[in-house]
Amino acid sequence: MSRRVPILVVGLTDAGADGLPARLLLRIARADLLVGGKRHLAAFPEVAAERLVVEASVEPALARLQQAWEAGQTAVVLASGDPLWYGIGASLRRVFPPEALDIVPAPTSAQLAFAALAEPWHDAVLLSAHGRPLDAIIPAVLAAPKAAILTDRRQMPAVIAQALIAAGMEPASRCAVCEQLGGPRQRVVSATLADLVTAAFDPLNVLVVWNDRPVRPIPPGLPDEAFSTEAGQITKREVRLISLAELALQPGEVLWDIGAGSGAVAIEAARACPTARVYAVERRAVFVEHIHANLRRFPAPNLYAAHGEAPEACADWPDPDAIFVGGSGGRLEAIIALAQQRLRIGGRLVLNLVTAGHLATALALLPAARVAQVQINRGAPIQSDLRFAALNPIFIVTWRV
Repeated sequence: MSRRVPILVVGLTDAGADGLPARLLLRIARADLLVGGKRHLAAFPEVAAERLVVEASVEPALARLQQAWEAGQTAVVLASGDPLWYGIGASLRRVFPPEALDIVPAPTSAQLAFAALAEPWHDAVLLSAHGRPLDAIIPAVLAAPKAAILTDRRQMPAVIAQALIAAGMEPASRCAVCEQLGGPRQRVVSATLADLVTAAFDPLNVLVVWNDRPVRPIPPGLPDEAFSTEAGQITKREVRLISLAELALQPGEVLWDIGAGSGAVAIEAARACPTARVYAVERRAVFVEHIHANLRRFPAPNLYAAHGEAPEACADWPDPDAIFVGGSGGRLEAIIALAQQRLRIGGRLVLNLVTAGHLATALALLPAARVAQVQINRGAPIQSDLRFAALNPIFIVTWRV
């Protein structure tokens, strides 16, 4: 078997080959296989190696690199900035062990952006909108004092600015767009979010946003009377708190609230974990109106409410880490099957059930689930004394993947 040579993975700035030391240029010149984007490969026209352009899918490149490594060929991968920061490094590590990779990073585009701005970045959140949905980015920006966002041709600064303003961020918030970082055409444009909405920039840019009023976690526990609802139909405060504890929503996770009613659980979850993404669906139009009324009272920009019915309404949602079911609309079996199919590893399903029949159905489908009956009695004054008024008992069923 041929002696395997570690794959050299080189990070580039916009300076291309001019930004590399002589020792790395020599190693690249000796390559049998050169892999990278068109822009990266164009920076080394004199290298006589086999060339492989990384297209939309990285899989063909990974397969060819594995062949070259096993055959003892000298392979070089060219990447932008630090290959391990939203780059090809993560894909390479899926295929190759650490000892098969010799990674030489350049400064990340975020580092170069903060350097160009002379801005400390130890308290910044680093994000990428490159090929990622914006609903995974916006909550993190809203919760951070400053953020650097790697953009792409679709998720441009104008698009991101519009989304941030729509989510409630002040249009006058400071920001900067840093283009062509590390190269001779580097440019920094300071602006406000409102300015960016109609502005265009070079596709190679990083958007930096300062947030003077970052969203902070708000502990749950609002009184029932704080919510707009219909005929007192709401997950009661005490049951809501227990259910939220069972859901155990973490930063960056995804929660589904099925049968959201007036939205009390979804709103409390979203406010308690502002970088999570919460998706709520309710089939009754009048209750959807209550959800929007409650969102006006208690803003939660990371909550997305829909009028529809599960499981169909959940088809395009990202896979959840937690699911709360407050109402099933007679489709409990289908909703449980959906949860079993879509929940991520470690995911939590929490059901609030009122009837013994629904409890029997749930436990038949989820035999490993935990169940608790919650009976709340609230103190109420009566003349000069105190009595306790009972609320309807609730079965809380918790199942974990």
